[in-house]
Amino acid sequence: MALRGKKYCDRLFAMEREWEGCSTDERRINRQEKAKPVVDEFFQWLHGMQCSVKSAFGRAVQYCLRQKKYLLGYLLDGRLEISNNRAERSIKPFVIGRKNFLFANTPRGAKASAIMYSMIETAKENGLDPFAYLVWVFHTAPGTGIREIPAALERILPFHAPLFCRAAKFQMAV
Repeated sequence: MALRGKKYCDRLFAMEREWEGCSTDERRINRQEKAKPVVDEFFQWLHGMQCSVKSAFGRAVQYCLRQKKYLLGYLLDGRLEISNNRAERSIKPFVIGRKNFLFANTPRGAKASAIMYSMIETAKENGLDPFAYLVWVFHTAPGTGIREIPAALERILPFHAPLFCRAAKFQMAV
C-alpha cells in the first residue's frame, strides 16, 4: 500500500524536475494541467483507504488528509516548492547547535543571535556572500535612520545589496 503512495510522490517530483527551467507562471500552469490530476488521484486513493488509524500507515494517511489544504497550496503558486527540503537544510546548522544557544545568557543575546542567523540565511537564499553582505549592512545601516523610520530597513535588504555582495561562490563550514 505504501509503495503506491510513494509512486504518486515520485511522479510529482519527476514533473517538478522537468519544470526546473520554467518561469513561475509556466510552472503554475503545468502544475494545474499535469500535477493536479495526479494530486487529485492521490487524495482519492487516500480517501478510499481502509486501514486502522492506530497503525503507523493509518496515522500517516490521516495526517496527510488533515494537511490536504496546505499540500494543495503549491499547485496555485509557481514560486512555491513541492518540498520543504531547502528550508530544512537551511535550519539544520541551528538545530545541531541548539545546545549552544543555551549559553546566550540573556533574552537580548538570544534575540541578537536569531537576527544574525536570519540575516545569514537570507543572504544565502538570495545568492549573496553572507560575509560581504553583513559587512555592507554594518557599514550602511547606521546612516539609514532605521530606529526613527522602520521602513528605512528596506534600504539594507538583500535586493538592494551592491554587486560586490553578489559574489562569487562562497563556502560555509557546516
